Amino acid sequence: MTALALGAVLLLGTACSGGGDSGGSAAGDPKAPGSSPSATADTVASTAVVTIAPGDGADDVATTGTLKVAATGGKLSSVVVKDDKGTQVPGEISADGLGWTPTGHLDTSTQYTVDASAKDPAGRESDKHSTFTTVTPKDTFVGYFTPEDGSTVGVGMEVYLRFNRPIANKKAVEDGVRVSASPSVPVAARWNGSQELYIRPADYWAAGTKVTLDLDLKGVEGAPGVYGKQQKQVHFTIGRRQVSIVDAAKHSMTVYRDNKPVKTIPISSGAPEHTTYNGKMVISEKYITTRMNGDTVGFGGEYDIKDVPHAMRLTTSGTFIHGNYWAAPSVFGNSNTSHGCVGMRDTRGAHDSTTPAAWFYDHSILGDVVQVINSKDKTVQWYNGLNGWNLPWSQWKS
Repeated sequence: MTALALGAVLLLGTACSGGGDSGGSAAGDPKAPGSSPSATADTVASTAVVTIAPGDGADDVATTGTLKVAATGGKLSSVVVKDDKGTQVPGEISADGLGWTPTGHLDTSTQYTVDASAKDPAGRESDKHSTFTTVTPKDTFVGYFTPEDGSTVGVGMEVYLRFNRPIANKKAVEDGVRVSASPSVPVAARWNGSQELYIRPADYWAAGTKVTLDLDLKGVEGAPGVYGKQQKQVHFTIGRRQVSIVDAAKHSMTVYRDNKPVKTIPISSGAPEHTTYNGKMVISEKYITTRMNGDTVGFGGEYDIKDVPHAMRLTTSGTFIHGNYWAAPSVFGNSNTSHGCVGMRDTRGAHDSTTPAAWFYDHSILGDVVQVINSKDKTVQWYNGLNGWNLPWSQWKS
């Protein structure tokens, strides 16, 4: 039998089903015996209604607090929001199934699509589709951060961000900057002005701690019309614990490694007319050699040394701990003669690895602490460098 003929026979068999009773009810007739009641239920519209804010086709939509999906007469079963690159926006349906909101910020100048579904108590589905475009910023901001990704730093390292634009909405920006640690330790943030943000724990980090900085600033409005663009994760590790105590009165520095003294170095700190700050100061920069010019720190033309060796910055205002080749060796350990820095004996060009300054430089990393005591000066301000450790924890959090 050919395929055509077989098809005809099958068609005939379908038409003749029902025992040949041509007067019987048609299949699917709701009055027919044995017909399924679901046949009528399928024709009833779902009572679930999905609403999406902002409305379809909306422009200039805010990146925070505007996007919301809701259901009445049923519960949300699916919400998918994507940007114009196809990237899905994270979000959560509420426990009662009646609402959905994004878990983060939307990006600026971006078109989004929303596809949402809800089901009524009978399981009937209702769908809705919408598109909208977010606001175009007047300007953008970024945060330049310390320390660097992948670095190993000392126990005194604070997380520091300097923003390139003044921040008016500090709470929103602070919420987009998260610091976590393993092992876990509470941290707190503190602003200095409108462009500097510092984050630290109550006490120095424990050696070996793994720290993560999450920057989730994309779409955050830091000031009217000024939005963030950064979305980045930074990892760094806390190295061994090194805290060095400079006793300005005794003209000496004792280096403690993991709470044990490992070396005492003769020093010369600030002269009586240019005393060195007291307090805990964190090494934030290192230079084999660098130029130090009195004009840059308010000392006029009193000095201009183009090749200061083994220099490490302790304050933003210009305090360093560094090598000194121009003073007589007898100065170190006996008198204070500097313009406020802490000096150690060294040679010109930083070529001699056996000098005290070279040893200290080679055994120090960014984030190590240098604490000055017994100087006839005030305690360094907490925001003058990475020196927030001088502010009590209760004040830091306030």
